[in-house]
Amino acid sequence: MAENKGHLIAAVEPGSAAAELEIAAGDRLLEVNGKTVADVFDYRYQVSAEVITLLVLKPDGEEWEYEIENGGEDPGLVFENGLMSEYRSCSNGCIFCFIDQMPGGMRDTLYFKDDDSRLSFLQGNYVTLTNMKEADIQHIIQYRLEPINISVHTTNPSLRVRMLKNRFAGEKLRYLDKLYDAGIQMNGQIVLCKGYNDGEELKRTLTDLLRYAPLMQSVSVVPVGLTNYRDKLEKLELLGPEDCANAIDVIEDIQRRAMEKCGIHFVQASDEFYLTAGRPLPEPSRYDGYPQLENGVGMLTLLHEEVGEALSAVVPSDQTETVSTFSGLLAAPSLARELKRIGEKLPAKKILFYPLENHFFGEKITVTGLLTGRDILDGLRGKPLGDRLLLPQCVFRSGEEVLLDDMTRADLERELGVRCVIIGMGGDDLVDAINDREYRFTGGGSAYELATEKFHKG
Repeated sequence: MAENKGHLIAAVEPGSAAAELEIAAGDRLLEVNGKTVADVFDYRYQVSAEVITLLVLKPDGEEWEYEIENGGEDPGLVFENGLMSEYRSCSNGCIFCFIDQMPGGMRDTLYFKDDDSRLSFLQGNYVTLTNMKEADIQHIIQYRLEPINISVHTTNPSLRVRMLKNRFAGEKLRYLDKLYDAGIQMNGQIVLCKGYNDGEELKRTLTDLLRYAPLMQSVSVVPVGLTNYRDKLEKLELLGPEDCANAIDVIEDIQRRAMEKCGIHFVQASDEFYLTAGRPLPEPSRYDGYPQLENGVGMLTLLHEEVGEALSAVVPSDQTETVSTFSGLLAAPSLARELKRIGEKLPAKKILFYPLENHFFGEKITVTGLLTGRDILDGLRGKPLGDRLLLPQCVFRSGEEVLLDDMTRADLERELGVRCVIIGMGGDDLVDAINDREYRFTGGGSAYELATEKFHKG
């Protein structure tokens, strides 16, 4: 059927070559340069030519061919789907999967498990490789979709099958060699589960992965997160102080070996390991430029650095004001120290800080990014909040003002009776947001925009 052919054009950029040729929203792109286009990367590759030919299907069923001499510039087509193909879902049943530990009744998108290498390249998502075939690996290599972020968890094939509950999980580790041989940069991730991939298994996995350094630029080790909704799932235990200390010892031994081999530390533990073990966080140089921030690796060390740099340059406001903010329990002591530093430099600002418990997912979940709107309301209702409440961006859906339980910034503002301001996660954002009552945070970017940007950067 015509409506299922090609890629639906949702809009055409004003003033573009496509607009001049009167290609319009509702048309469908069938081919570029005589080739069908599988996804946005195929499309970007084809339209980079000096002269391109577009085959377009009109709503009335007629096919039109257009030739554009664009010198490699974007012809101006905007597609209905940013990837120009369906997202690939995960086929695993990982024992540690957070999505399987969520309560029912939440929005559908929160239950979708992606396992898509293109989202790994564009947005930093991690893939397990179990969903991939040889053609997918060649796609990564052809278009240099790097770095590719890989959820490894263990290099023991039989243990990987057991942990991911996928009979192909062990054999798909061979794709690491293919990516390495092709010179594709990688990052790795290990979710550490007590009694499974810790101890000697962690040492084995990190030793195996070190063979791929420095093309494998970094590996993060993060503790399993356990909610109150694991009733029908495999029993797992939280990592205690001794478990975290043992993991740090293994990781720091591999770091020494990695420095000798290729001059990078290669593997880092998330901040939670050091906080739980009661050990000081590593110094900034140990994080190799913080490639694993999204996994909570070095976040508090970087925050300390950024706050210091921002305070050294800030011009303190003379407008008196009371500002409030919050965090999950894990980061609360560290954030309280940073807020004290900021308050000392900005004497016109009174800062109120509230550590919040996670009642939605359970008390074992202590990170800020998993607090819901209801957690925030329960923790802050009736407390003094001052003139503005600063909301960390990590509690919201990317690019939106919607929390995990579908409450919005406006809902919080109305329920709490205070102006609510979303702030970025950097230390400079924290300082600026407290100092400047007109602070505004902007962020986002669609998959198509990210692909275009990354394509042109090579």
